[in-house]
Amino acid sequence: SSSPDSHCTMEDEFDYESLGTNSTMLQNAIAGALAGIGEHCVMYPVDSIKTRTQVITSTTTISASEAVAAAAREHRQMMENNLKSHRNLWRGVNSVVMGAGPAHALHFATYEFCKDRFSDGGNSLVASGAAGACATLAHDTLLNPFDVVKQRMQLQDSTYKTVRECARKIYTHEGLIAFYISLPTTLGISIPFQSIQFATYEYFRKKINSDGGYDPKTHMLAGAIAGATASSCTIPLDVVKTLLQTRGSSNDPRVRNAKGLWDAIKIVYDYYGYRGFLRGYTPRVLTHMPSTAISWSVYEYFKFFLKGESQHSRH
Repeated sequence: SSSPDSHCTMEDEFDYESLGTNSTMLQNAIAGALAGIGEHCVMYPVDSIKTRTQVITSTTTISASEAVAAAAREHRQMMENNLKSHRNLWRGVNSVVMGAGPAHALHFATYEFCKDRFSDGGNSLVASGAAGACATLAHDTLLNPFDVVKQRMQLQDSTYKTVRECARKIYTHEGLIAFYISLPTTLGISIPFQSIQFATYEYFRKKINSDGGYDPKTHMLAGAIAGATASSCTIPLDVVKTLLQTRGSSNDPRVRNAKGLWDAIKIVYDYYGYRGFLRGYTPRVLTHMPSTAISWSVYEYFKFFLKGESQHSRH
């Protein structure tokens, strides 16, 4: 027969692995909120570079190398005590903090709930992918307006000083639809992105660490692989989404009047051909590899921590 200590260890490992059954919705939501804020904030400057790379105007275009060079210039200016220029790469981060916390809380709580229901106690990749799709629908519907504000403030020539000012002016000049015109495209990116990401993460997490226990290196590596895979598969629609979310700040009449997904696809193709749908590929992958690794690592840590606290409080 097993000793009480070995029984306790096995129970702890089972509790950690069986997320949906043994973790509360509140624990999943808190871990998800902290993971989302950490993910977006750490990689925010690189995300700003990606946005500037993808933006289309009638007078100028910017390549990835030019965007990186601009960022380097801003960094040099910061080192010369010109903090205003350095903060350009961080403009709009408040919008991410305001939106990412509740959106990711909803995301991970929904994921754990749905994965448990779809897998019926198992851990199939299909169940993980389907649960990721459901979680994404809830997440993106809540986050999309904050993402629009974020991208407007990330633009090189943005004059908005606060999130509130940006949101008010978008609403005044473009109406409520401006906050949601990109939602169908966002969902078109995010549902396959998150389905691929969650399934890839679960697959590599189990391959790297078959025991299934808490292991930071496993979560970091599996998260990085998942982020790189999912971001590579969805880059074309990400270019289209950026065009739709920043159209109101464009000086190109055709971009400003884009009505939706198909208009945006035609504009990108007419300006750059098929290569246009890969604009921002490098900064997107460089953003999502570490950010997904951070997100999963933070999520798994706080889930592990909160579960441990819960068990200690019961004893």
